[in-house]
Amino acid sequence: MRNTSLLKKVLCLLIFLVLGTQAVAAVAAVAAEPLGKRIVLENGMVLLLSEKHDIPMVTVSMAIKAGNTAASAGQPGIASLTASLLTQGTARRTAGQISSEIDFIGGSLSVSGGDDFASAGLRVLKKDLTIGFDLLADVLMNPVFDQKEIDRKVKEILASIQQQKDEPGVVAGEAFTKEVFGRNSYGQTNEDVAAYLPKLTRQEVVDFYHARYGPKGAVIAIVGDVIEAEIVPLLNKYFKGWKQGELQQPASIEPPRIEKNIVRKIHKDITQANIAMGHLGISRSNPDYYAVMIMNYILGGGGFSSRLMDSIRDNKGLAYDVHSAVVALMEPGHFEITIQTKNESANEVIAESLKEVGRIRSELVAEKELTDAKAYLTGSFPLRMDTSAKIAGILVSIELYDLGLDYPQKYAGIINSVTREDILRVAKKYLHPDRMVIVVVANQEKAKLKY
Repeated sequence: MRNTSLLKKVLCLLIFLVLGTQAVAAVAAVAAEPLGKRIVLENGMVLLLSEKHDIPMVTVSMAIKAGNTAASAGQPGIASLTASLLTQGTARRTAGQISSEIDFIGGSLSVSGGDDFASAGLRVLKKDLTIGFDLLADVLMNPVFDQKEIDRKVKEILASIQQQKDEPGVVAGEAFTKEVFGRNSYGQTNEDVAAYLPKLTRQEVVDFYHARYGPKGAVIAIVGDVIEAEIVPLLNKYFKGWKQGELQQPASIEPPRIEKNIVRKIHKDITQANIAMGHLGISRSNPDYYAVMIMNYILGGGGFSSRLMDSIRDNKGLAYDVHSAVVALMEPGHFEITIQTKNESANEVIAESLKEVGRIRSELVAEKELTDAKAYLTGSFPLRMDTSAKIAGILVSIELYDLGLDYPQKYAGIINSVTREDILRVAKKYLHPDRMVIVVVANQEKAKLKY
């Protein structure tokens, strides 16, 4: 139903009313002022600093080039495992002491893995800043990788993977990922990780850490009640001894070429078919990124106002939820449509999804569709900067993708410059309804797939 776009605007208005006038004013101020400043530290690490003196808190977000793409193809899961082990004991502190010290000051400290980067986060009161940095630097620079902790973490990961084995959505996503990316680092699946981790040695973890963790290429964003004159000396002090290992990136394995639709049928005795369909996408640095994101919003990323939702849910009543997503990473990510529907409706839902992909590739979107998409994307952007953690996250992205510290000021102009012709052009270029991976986890006897 087309009135859902009006409903969405009303909901956005309600969100602003709930936030209150003071919060809205603060959000607007964030968007109007320069977001921060860029400083290169003595060890080569890049600092993005945003001074916010309204509350005595400091939020830190870091990105380190130690994600899945930094691991060799034969080591799936080692990047995430290594990141999770950093807070599990150092040369100076046990895991319990690390946890107790950060809890005692009411702060938070975390390290986690990702596709392109490992992430570290810290949040403390201004008065506890030196304690926070001492802890952060300690876990990043002095991990001991105790064998007992490695065994415990591996056991936790394997148990989690086992629990997800029977979840239809996870099964569909895993099969989709493997078909689209093959042996590329973005194609790591739970199955790959579960096969490798029991054979992993402590030395492999140590070697990965020493090769990948270091200040070169690392980004640290700090938002809060600090000034440059105090924070730079602190960082130079605590991270002075951080050594850099060999940074050479493993050779990237090309994803498989898909020349026609590939259909994976996976049988499970369930009432709802879980469908994942799509193909390789674009990188975040692609100059067409913004046009592709708007195109996806109109197609299936815009919730109730999207074409897929309007056609498959509202008009035909074939699914409760259907959406599309564009995941853009340092290297080309993926485009994916995900749907849950009755087994018996799987054929019709797939056909309708392909039809909508074909339609957005063959005709200009309506002016109102484009206007509504732009209004939502620009109107909701300030809410991506309404907390210190969100600002820190955006600052990290600004550095990683070379967006410029004036990105918040440029964003609306970039979005509003996209035309209907741009949408048609990128849809033709980046959507391939005849070269899709289509994964269907369903009761195959009831689904009777024609594909």
